[in-house]
Parts: sequence; structure tokens; C-alpha cells
Amino acid sequence: MKVLLVEDNERVTRFVVKGLQEAGHTADHADNGRDGLFLAASESYDVIIMDRMLPGQIDGLAIIKALRQSGNSTPILILSALSDVDERIAGLRSGGDDYLTKPFAFGELLARLDALVRRSQSSHADTILEVGDLRMDLLSRKVTRGARAIVLQPREFKLLEFLMRHADQVVTRTMLLEGVWDYHFDPQTNVVDVHVSKLRQKIDGASEKPLLRTVRSAGYMITAHA
Repeated sequence: MKVLLVEDNERVTRFVVKGLQEAGHTADHADNGRDGLFLAASESYDVIIMDRMLPGQIDGLAIIKALRQSGNSTPILILSALSDVDERIAGLRSGGDDYLTKPFAFGELLARLDALVRRSQSSHADTILEVGDLRMDLLSRKVTRGARAIVLQPREFKLLEFLMRHADQVVTRTMLLEGVWDYHFDPQTNVVDVHVSKLRQKIDGASEKPLLRTVRSAGYMITAHA
């Protein structure tokens, strides 16, 4: 687990970083809001521990709001000496995922971090489909292959989603007609073949490893395996 700790109290920082390292995790640290925002926005972390009150003009809640507005969904645990219910509500409404008051036991902190990461990974699995370097984000409806963005029409998106949900499996034309076109009969057209051909041209570039394959006399398969 890679953790970002944004905390200005040296004693708390030593306590948390030492505990994380002993548990086999890695931790980056920032002791002010400006550096904390920079690290959170420029690096990839599994979870962020955010002190509520920080020196300077950027406090913990301001960082959280800025990250959420930019689309950063990294789980955030707020640490604060402010324990009133209204303060907890403000922290969670700003975009925080959990709230732990000081002083705290490291065991509870670690358990909360583990829970946030598990929840995030589960959510990611439900909304992101990946086959090799082909990635589909079901929430933003963006498709990429490596660094290349792929623009799909609605029917092409639905077709690719169906294929990716059945990755490494042979998908018959009948399955595609029912799952993508909602046809429960054979319309006696080549609509599937035409759309698959167009989709293949978009996802399998000339210099890229082919992912979408035709399985003779059976149907189609999308796979990253040889």
C-alpha cells in the first residue's frame, strides 16, 4: 500500500510513518497544504491521510475539495483533533471518505486504511474493464489503448463492453445479437460482422498487438493472450 501523509505535527508523522513502514507499506509525507496538494495531484497513491488543520492558506479540506473537483478519487482519511459532529460532517461532505480523531491508536488507523483501499479496489473493479492495455471506464465512458484515446459510437461502446466482460471467451453472433442489439431472433443480416469490423479497426492499430479475433465458425473473442 502506497500512502500519502499530509501532517504538520512531527510527533504524529513519526508515529504514523514508522507504523506504516513496519507493516510493510510505503509512505510519502508533506507538512503543509501546498506540498500536500502537489504530491496528491502528481503522484498515484492507494490512500491519503489528511490532517484537517495545516499551516498556510491551504488546509486539509481545501486540498480534498481541489482533488475531488479535478476528478481525483483516491480514498482520503481525515485526521483531526476536531471531534464535534459538525466538524466530522464538514470533513465528509468536503469529499473525505473517513474521519478519525486525535489521539488515535495506530491499529485502528491501519484497519481504516485497509478498509478504504478494499472499498476503492472493489469500486474500481466494478467500473473499469481492462484487457491487456485496452481500458474502458464505464463511468466516464472513455476508452483508451495505452496512451491512445479511442472514440466509439454508442453501439460500438456497448459492443466492446460486452466483449470485454466476456474476455478470453468465445462470444457467438447470437450472444451479441441478444446482448448488444436486444434481438432474440436472427434478423438474417451481417450487422454483427460489420460492427465488429469497424470496432477492430479502432482498437487494433497497425502497430499494436491484435486483441479482437475472429474464431472461425464460432464467433469472436477479445483477449490479450497469444
